Amino acid sequence: MSVSALRHSLDGSEIGFDKLVAIGKGLGVELHADALRHCEASRAVFEAAVAAGQPVYGVTTGVGAMKGWVPGGDDCIRFNADLPKAHHFGIGDPLPSSAVRIAMAIRINAALTGRVGCSSRFVRAMADLLNANVTPVVRRVGSLGCADIGLMAQVGCALMGLGEVDYEGRRMAASDALTTAGLVPIELGPKDSLASISTNAIAVAMTVEAADRAARLLQILLALSVSAAASLGASPAPWEAASLNAPKEIERTGAWLHAVFRNWSWPTTQDVHDPLSVRMLAQVYGAVIERLRSLVAKLESASAYADDNPVAIEGRIITSGASLPLHIVLDVEALGMALAHVARSAFNLAVHLGNGRRHDLPVNLVPPGGIATGFGPLLKLAGDLCMRALHEAGPVSTTPLVVADGIEDELTALPYAVERIERQLKSLESQAAILAMMTAQAFDLKGTKPKGLSGVLHNYTRRNVGFYAADRVLSFELEELTRSLISSEGLALLVVVDPALDQLITGSGRHQGASPEVRTSSVDTNVIYATNRV
Repeated sequence: MSVSALRHSLDGSEIGFDKLVAIGKGLGVELHADALRHCEASRAVFEAAVAAGQPVYGVTTGVGAMKGWVPGGDDCIRFNADLPKAHHFGIGDPLPSSAVRIAMAIRINAALTGRVGCSSRFVRAMADLLNANVTPVVRRVGSLGCADIGLMAQVGCALMGLGEVDYEGRRMAASDALTTAGLVPIELGPKDSLASISTNAIAVAMTVEAADRAARLLQILLALSVSAAASLGASPAPWEAASLNAPKEIERTGAWLHAVFRNWSWPTTQDVHDPLSVRMLAQVYGAVIERLRSLVAKLESASAYADDNPVAIEGRIITSGASLPLHIVLDVEALGMALAHVARSAFNLAVHLGNGRRHDLPVNLVPPGGIATGFGPLLKLAGDLCMRALHEAGPVSTTPLVVADGIEDELTALPYAVERIERQLKSLESQAAILAMMTAQAFDLKGTKPKGLSGVLHNYTRRNVGFYAADRVLSFELEELTRSLISSEGLALLVVVDPALDQLITGSGRHQGASPEVRTSSVDTNVIYATNRV
């Protein structure tokens, strides 16, 4: 059964992280009947307030600096119908369709909590759009991270048959796609219009995608880092110490590192102790795993959170400040700082490999008697990538800014903070390829036959990049190796060989069961089993 033929039931409760990712990849949704009744109940609260002449922000009043304007009669109907158009101002490169799908699911699910006040008609229309794989084109620039109004409006307009969408692999006018898919544009009425734009669903979805990408990359980098340590003849003693005497995530990481050593017991050097970048792998990766897990928990919580203003609670309409996702952005920025430490760690390992001397490796990993410059120049690239990752770290959420006549004076810059994580991950992916190439060279120079996970990574690297015997062009090899390592096949290798690594990073082994692309990837099991024999 294809992913798109499946359905995940949305009922207003938290959506598991793996399900959010799967929805992005094509998993459909269905709406729980009880939750739809909750949605209708909150809608009735807003309708009663409007009928009673009660001013309701963004429904019977203007928004932002125009909150004091109260349109009446037909003007109110026209105002609500046009509200998404007024906020369709996002520019720049489109977000991946997967992120937009996740955002739509989050918006639907929050409405099903019974606190948003939108109609079930609006919720059904968005679910129909999602299940028909009609994905609004959402340009990524235009949110301060305090309700993604300029980004979500591009989704709201698509429901009305306006703007652009991706459908069956083609970008087209929303009106044409709706007709082709057998869907009908809807007119957004009171509160539906505001609900279609005033949420952080896009920023949360961007964060989900970045967190998933970070989890996959951390598996690859940690596996490569322990392999690099093995090629340097590192002692496993510090990892054993961490497994016995450390905070939880560091202890778990130390235990995993030490288990890798026990599985094939590589030759170690006789130094009193190894460099910090080797000894402290458990501390570096344990800390970043802790940050990642904290973020994932907040994202799951956000999937069932009505971040609207106003909201309906216990039969009342209440003004809300829920559109400030500061709790999420602080974890995003903390993850960015942690990833900077990973970048530095990976660079340091590359330097130790390239400098030679450790474990009697030759300088620049040049074969004895060879006429070559070797891997020395490659450290310039490694340094550039590390610097890029380091300088994307640091807070942006504290930037002061005031808009809307001074009443909107708080922000988080969450979408931009996530973009910085995305750029960090791109640099780290290339750092992983450099580390893989240099580690394979070091193993081959020493005549070491790595086993288990290190053996699989070595063979996988050699399938893409040959032994460095003489100077050659490396740009294309590095780019291809980067693509290969971060592919579904590359991740599947790690999951099949060492499920404990997946469990360590994700906490649930979700890559073993949640991603059909990983499960069905073409993995060379002969390579796996041959190198796994001890």
